[in-house]
Amino acid sequence: MNSYKQGRVNEEVKRTLSSVIREVKDPRVPTLISVSAADVSADLKYAKVYISVLGECDEKETMRGLNAAKGFLRKRLGETMSLRAVPELTFEIDHSAEVGARINEILKGLDQDD
Repeated sequence: MNSYKQGRVNEEVKRTLSSVIREVKDPRVPTLISVSAADVSADLKYAKVYISVLGECDEKETMRGLNAAKGFLRKRLGETMSLRAVPELTFEIDHSAEVGARINEILKGLDQDD
């Protein structure tokens, strides 16, 4: 699959899951959760979804909740998108926002020392 189509599919999966994930009723899945990226394989069989959780929560419990809701999310993804195959979802916690905030704090501290 060419990179343009791959990018479109990645963005569509990200956008769709961002809205559908709010429908999950599992108490382990926090309400302040966002999909930061989605990486769909070229054959559309697998998708790695990067999740960013705002606020303090137990990451292991969040992952258990998301994995329990995997079937529901995949079904809703298939209903919303017209793909040849609905990808199998795997979730990973994305710590890039936390790392960016930490770097920003360090840089602010360096500015104040001058």
